[in-house]
Amino acid sequence: MNENERKVMFSEVYELLDIIGENFTDELSLGTGSNVDFQKVKNCYLQMIDYIITDETENNSLKTWLDNSDFWVAPASTKFHGNFKGGLSLHTLMVIKQSLIFTRPLLENFYQSPNSTKFEVTTKDVFLASLCHDFCKTNFYGVEYRNAKDINGNWIRQPFYKSKNDNRNLGHGNESVLIMLEIFPSMIKNRTLIEAVSRHMGFCDLTESETYNYSNFLQNPLVILLQLADQSAANWYDF
Repeated sequence: MNENERKVMFSEVYELLDIIGENFTDELSLGTGSNVDFQKVKNCYLQMIDYIITDETENNSLKTWLDNSDFWVAPASTKFHGNFKGGLSLHTLMVIKQSLIFTRPLLENFYQSPNSTKFEVTTKDVFLASLCHDFCKTNFYGVEYRNAKDINGNWIRQPFYKSKNDNRNLGHGNESVLIMLEIFPSMIKNRTLIEAVSRHMGFCDLTESETYNYSNFLQNPLVILLQLADQSAANWYDF
């Protein structure tokens, strides 16, 4: 990527950040739990999608998949970050924002490294990696109920999220890759993007044999970027 191409990329990054900023003035305005404005969150996504996904077929395919899944209302987990209705869409939005914020400083540093010619990263790659990294969590959780006491000491039936018993999982990152490729079959040869989504969990989502060459994946700047964005969203902002 030459200097002019980098300038165009960083300009696109700032455009996406502006879209988020126009919808949400700060992290607190996103809301949590019962305070989520789902329509506002969805509108923000649709604006970003229309800006960066310029292929009409891909654009429509993504929007259709989002609406046909429970992405807008699913939790991000059962007991950790985003463990409430709409938590997945909020967590993902924060990961997108963190990825965009870190893109320029991380890539400018990477382009000075000996590995700079091995990987090409586009704004679309950054956006899709962040958007798709937890697609495996759609249609994954169900609502069950347990007995609990309310603040007045009365017994109530309290809802909680739990993984569905009939889930079949090839691994957190790999399941998200499969869904991403169903939506974007043109990405089948985009190994930089596929590696980022597949390995965004770090060592948490690897078999023993996969750990032996794991350091090779860390040469990919998009892997590092997505891991940083995901962890900072969950642990700095509780999204």
